Amino acid sequence: MAQRRLWILAGITLVVAAFFISGAHQWLTLDNLRANQAEFQRWFGERPLLVGGGFFLIYMLMAGLSLPGATLLTLLGGALFGFGWGLLIISFASSLGATLAFLIARTLARGPLERRFATQLDSINRGIQREGALYLFTLRLIPLFPFFVINLVMGLTRMKVATFYWVSQLGMLPGTAVFVNAGRELGSLDSLGGILSPTLIASFVLIGLFPLLARFTVEAIKRRRLAKAYHRPRSFDYDIVVIGAGSAGLVASYIAAAVKARVALVEREAMGGDCLNTGCVPSKALIRAARVAHEARQAKRFGVHLGEPDIDFHGVMAHVHEAVAKVAPHDSPARYSSLGVDVVHGEAHLQTPWEVRVGERVLTSRHVIIASGARPRVLPLPGIAADEILTSDNLWQLERLPERLVVIGGGPIGCELGQSFARLGSRVNLVEGAAQLLPREDRDVAEALEAGLREEGVALHLGCRAVAVEPGPSHADRGKVLVIERGDGSQARLVFDRLLMAVGREANVTGLGLEALGIATRANGTLDVDETLRSVHPNIWACGDVVGPYQLTHASAHQAWHATVNALFGEVKRFAVSYRALPAVTFSDPEVARVGLSEREAEARGVEYELTRYELGELDRAIADGHDRGFVKVLTVPGKDRILGACVVGHGAGELLATFTLAMTRNIGLNKLLATIHPYPSYSEAAKASAGVWKNAHKPERVLDWLARYFRWRRRSGKPLLIDAREERS
Repeated sequence: MAQRRLWILAGITLVVAAFFISGAHQWLTLDNLRANQAEFQRWFGERPLLVGGGFFLIYMLMAGLSLPGATLLTLLGGALFGFGWGLLIISFASSLGATLAFLIARTLARGPLERRFATQLDSINRGIQREGALYLFTLRLIPLFPFFVINLVMGLTRMKVATFYWVSQLGMLPGTAVFVNAGRELGSLDSLGGILSPTLIASFVLIGLFPLLARFTVEAIKRRRLAKAYHRPRSFDYDIVVIGAGSAGLVASYIAAAVKARVALVEREAMGGDCLNTGCVPSKALIRAARVAHEARQAKRFGVHLGEPDIDFHGVMAHVHEAVAKVAPHDSPARYSSLGVDVVHGEAHLQTPWEVRVGERVLTSRHVIIASGARPRVLPLPGIAADEILTSDNLWQLERLPERLVVIGGGPIGCELGQSFARLGSRVNLVEGAAQLLPREDRDVAEALEAGLREEGVALHLGCRAVAVEPGPSHADRGKVLVIERGDGSQARLVFDRLLMAVGREANVTGLGLEALGIATRANGTLDVDETLRSVHPNIWACGDVVGPYQLTHASAHQAWHATVNALFGEVKRFAVSYRALPAVTFSDPEVARVGLSEREAEARGVEYELTRYELGELDRAIADGHDRGFVKVLTVPGKDRILGACVVGHGAGELLATFTLAMTRNIGLNKLLATIHPYPSYSEAAKASAGVWKNAHKPERVLDWLARYFRWRRRSGKPLLIDAREERS
């Protein structure tokens, strides 16, 4: 790739040099065009196709190489071909030339710039993806902005080539028309300044700004109409009303109360939301109990013989509920009341953008933050009743360990719970529609987890789709059968006692009154908000699982900070949410933890990267503990130590990932990780060791070769390089 860039750059340099050395830039003047106008028209009259085609190619190349003179060629085109044909030829030649310049800039500079300024360009590219066509169209209409600069700058973004072309074709048309029309009077023109009078330039500026002004005006009118449909209170009870007391709502309330805003927190069920009551806390308690059983079976590896563990499922679930009960006070109404938050229990309904009804009570607030969370998605399988389906919500009411469990879904929840039940003694079949577990992760990551699950007896059915549920094979067997369809069209039948759905989650948006307020949802059911988490109403915000795209507790907390700060201080400054260094962990065994880009994502986005891999089998602490299976992968900018992403597979991966997350957040490169003292022996040393692998691959071979020669000379000479001053005196 780098060699191709050099060849392209060399070719362009030669052409540009030839252009100036030949004096073509001096020939392209208004006086010369007027003096030779008759000659040009004679050539065109004798060979119209050759002159027309040659003019088209020359114009396109000059625009593509950003050479001066396009304006004068436009005038010449108007003089030669007339207004109609001149506008047609020059319009397409200029658009194709601009696209060529766009592609040259993209090929030569976008990759290196993205590697160097990934964070800054990420926000720009999000804006380009959202409204790039409108901005480009505006710039094309305003002649104050040099077109060649626009071509080059846009080439550095991720705008689609087709979008750039058609917007340029349309946006440059009015300006091209003005110059082509002026070219018909080429003989009477005294200067180029006479073409674009101040009045004409002002007109173009107004035309160019019109799309932006129209958009802002439409949005303002829309917001005003929405607001006028409701009575705005003259005063408010609260600065913020938060709907939902899950992780997002709790953090939003905490932050608002900490800065002395008056806050009401509305929750219809238990405080703590899914994370405390049905998600993170109970699942990790179950995973811990299952790991103890697994470690008992594996104890003989260390010379300790415990035999097959006796699983008391009632005791396991008691441990789970005890863990929830111990964490609950952290999220309790009493604690948040002590922080200054008014905790209101009940169903919240937005009557107006400023009024939230909870039962008979109406809360008025300057701002509302919706943090209503999400619930497990359930596939409508023919043949199964809704009350027969287990989800991450109702799983914790199980009183008996399922002998035969089928898990539908090979994402983090399905893998964690499926493995845990297998370790506790269930016969587990796991069905996943994709060709691998954890479909968002790289293939080698999924393979490591798949191998671990299979070793523990989990039967994996990858690339399979659940079709229906049928009665059991016999009257004596009270189980049922899940029919699955493989990728080749064949079917298989899995007998089960209980079926666990783990196919994702869907946002809780019903019952809040959002449709009446005109607050839309996206195709996936989440609330439609902008990058600052603001809805169509300037005072209604949303965060957490109800928004996505990452339904993780720490992602919800991250969003909650932005939603709260933007709501309270948005008149001064609003902050867009960045997910560049957002970590995610699947708490299976081996654990899978990642932050930043995976290989798959980098390739999909066209981001060049260098891969460094370190095997945990080389880590002393992992060897001593018997946890030496797994690896660390780090993606860096080619030739640089800046981290683009990191993935850890193995024991304690989630804890080790924190080092890489901090490094990405604070722009710490691998060189500084390598220079940091880590305790020995510890798992954290894997981060330093990974940095060492990278450093070894980038050692300065030429310098080392000279050092080898130097030391060889020192050994042969036998003399010290420096003589002590006292030795000289003696």
